[in-house]
Amino acid sequence: MRLFIAVNFNENIKNMLSDIIRKLRPHTRQGSYTLTENLHLTLVFLGEVEPDRIDKVTRAMKEMIGTSFELKLGGLGHFRRDGGDIYWIGVENNEILQDMQSQLAKLLIRAGFSIEERKFKPHLTIGRRIIFNNSFNEKEFSRTLPEMSMEVNHISLMKSERINGRLTYTEIFSRHLDVSGGR
Repeated sequence: MRLFIAVNFNENIKNMLSDIIRKLRPHTRQGSYTLTENLHLTLVFLGEVEPDRIDKVTRAMKEMIGTSFELKLGGLGHFRRDGGDIYWIGVENNEILQDMQSQLAKLLIRAGFSIEERKFKPHLTIGRRIIFNNSFNEKEFSRTLPEMSMEVNHISLMKSERINGRLTYTEIFSRHLDVSGGR
């Protein structure tokens, strides 16, 4: 089964992101946007994992030391790709998030998983293969985006599958984070 570890968003953030996508669509010549229910922030992508190895993933998630934190989102960006770009909403730099992702990657590598070695650059993918109309101004649009933040108090092991032709993400394990101090 295809797995990844993620921060799932609350309904308020999903609704705000869905509104951004709705406002982008009229400016698009081609591409596909992320379904509202699938909006998330990937921490570690595992790919295909045999069901008997899931316990190694959940063990790594339990071993990770992590506290709850505020996640701030904002700004529109993209990665250039032939055939259309990947568009995303940015994630404000956050030491707790970076540390958790680094711990998870190390624990999973130690457990025998192959993890991408490139530097973790947190972002929230909202669309793939996107080509905008020539009149679209990304910088102007980005300035109109609302400030978005939420308290992250758990991370999730997610299964990705096609159900009736639709990409569906299902949580199969949740790890609650300790309450952060000093607030």
